[in-house]
Amino acid sequence: MVAPTGFWFAYHLYKDRHRPEPALNILLTYLLGIAAGWIGLRIYGALELLDLRYDAYALAEQSSIALFAYAVLVIGPVEELVKFLPFWLVGIRFHDFDEPVDGIIYASFVALGFATYENFLYLSYVQGAELLARGFAAPLVHVMFASIWGYSCSRAQARGTSIPVAAAVGLAIAAFLHGLYDFIMIGLPPWCRPVSALLILAIWIWRMHLIRRLTAKAGAGG
Repeated sequence: MVAPTGFWFAYHLYKDRHRPEPALNILLTYLLGIAAGWIGLRIYGALELLDLRYDAYALAEQSSIALFAYAVLVIGPVEELVKFLPFWLVGIRFHDFDEPVDGIIYASFVALGFATYENFLYLSYVQGAELLARGFAAPLVHVMFASIWGYSCSRAQARGTSIPVAAAVGLAIAAFLHGLYDFIMIGLPPWCRPVSALLILAIWIWRMHLIRRLTAKAGAGG
């Protein structure tokens, strides 16, 4: 469970090698991401007390429409919002948060912390190959969705446009795609799962080209 997170941690440090962020900033955002995972669990607990928490797998057996609504209106928004909060309250206010690519980097480390907490929760529920697959995939999936609102905020900051508006738009897109991903994985037959992989691949390609372009522009002084 530690190795996959370590791999993605090292991967993002490598991607940020041209104008690296301070190590303490990176560590703090990662730890805040772990705290965000704990907060997310508390929110789900509060929803359960209000009879608004549902078992997604049980919903899948009862109604695909109900599962889709729960995924895009609860799971996606809750998990993206709790990841976003430490980014908004701390990450974006770092003195070194000074270029568009930083939004992706800091959002990614928050997401890695969140995925670390989530993976340890699943140690009691899954094992074997499923545990290994989840351990590797969860950090990647959370990073991809977080990159959407992370870049949206840093681009707005660089352009001098409204950051709250950009945050709302980025969060809405990320939450919907997150919910859609979970719906496909939980509510559709196994042969549909390549669609979810294609969704993550599409975000990965967008993100990869974006980071390459932004780092090249920063290196050129533009």
